[in-house]
Amino acid sequence: MTVAPAAASGVRMPWSEPPLGPDRARGRHTLADVLPSVLAALGAPDPLRSAAITFQSSRRAVVVLVDGLGDELLRRRAGHAPFLRGALAAPSATTTLTCGFPSTTATSMGSLGTGELPGVHGMVGFQMLDPERDVVFNGLSWENGPEPRRWQPLRTVFERAEAAGVAVTRIGPGFFDGSGLTIAALRGGSFRAAQGLAAGVDAALAACRAATRSLVYLYWGDLDKIGHVHGASSWQWGDELEAIDAEIARLVASVPPDTAVYLTADHGMVDVPLASRIDLAAEPDLRAGVRHVSGEPRALGLHCEPGAAEDAAQAWQERLGSRAIIETLCTATGLGRYGEVSERILPRLPDLLVLCDPTVAVVNSAMMRPAALALLGLHGSVTADETLIPLFHWPARVA
Repeated sequence: MTVAPAAASGVRMPWSEPPLGPDRARGRHTLADVLPSVLAALGAPDPLRSAAITFQSSRRAVVVLVDGLGDELLRRRAGHAPFLRGALAAPSATTTLTCGFPSTTATSMGSLGTGELPGVHGMVGFQMLDPERDVVFNGLSWENGPEPRRWQPLRTVFERAEAAGVAVTRIGPGFFDGSGLTIAALRGGSFRAAQGLAAGVDAALAACRAATRSLVYLYWGDLDKIGHVHGASSWQWGDELEAIDAEIARLVASVPPDTAVYLTADHGMVDVPLASRIDLAAEPDLRAGVRHVSGEPRALGLHCEPGAAEDAAQAWQERLGSRAIIETLCTATGLGRYGEVSERILPRLPDLLVLCDPTVAVVNSAMMRPAALALLGLHGSVTADETLIPLFHWPARVA
């Protein structure tokens, strides 16, 4: 049983992207649409999700996800990516998706892997509240997390592809294999460890050649890491984009005939100066009535004590002013932030959302490691730089 988004009049700031809305078909396609549409092009339609995007048919497919490759960021830094820049100039080769909300890796992996939005798959943030234990856990490390299959019990698209006779190979860093996030969101098929993008491309090519009907998924995370540490405006980010561009060009040129290649991302990023951070450790008024804080510095979820939500919303709005949107759970679900919301997922959602504009983030020096406090590039909120992602499609060549 699901709770459909109800009509709601939310605040819309000039810097914010429109929410998904009750009917996502009326807006942009989302990351959740990618794999079911790829399966349909492979001739193995997903029994749970119809193809929202029409691709040319192929016998094999490689889907590459570059962590942190926001559409707006790519277009601004396209001088570092001649191969992708050429594809951007061809409307038939690329489109712009929204990653969904929040714009963060754990949530996006759930959307990619299940073909559903977070209100259904339940991967609702970087830090998530487990209401059964009343604790917040990290959705990336899965430290102190629940049993991942119980947290996300839906069959993944990879599992559904296997059931349809498609050979599935997932490629990424070795520590991903068997991790809580991987089991929850991306289980299915076989896993191959690859250290370095070039090794990942080599593994993807080998997996393509090993089966005549296959789906290969390749993850690369260094662009996101560099963006966090140095910023998405840094020369280091540009250098990494150049390396990615060269490897994607090699992949597209080297796949066997009848193999389509797709490239997308999980979110974008904004650079927030350290001087623009608000530290919860020094803000007792913002902590008043708040039992738990989930989410992350640019999209916080406030889980309030009974009866405290209204006062907390007022305190946060007065402190942040026009630099943030404060939404109640009713408004957030009414706007379709999470898509349709299952009754099973509702208890995980916060009483209030704090959605930051591009100039601010909220940290907690009493809870966060110094390295995390020093990160320059951040994401999670609803700006175009964070939520818009590219989807490239290179159709299969005829043998």
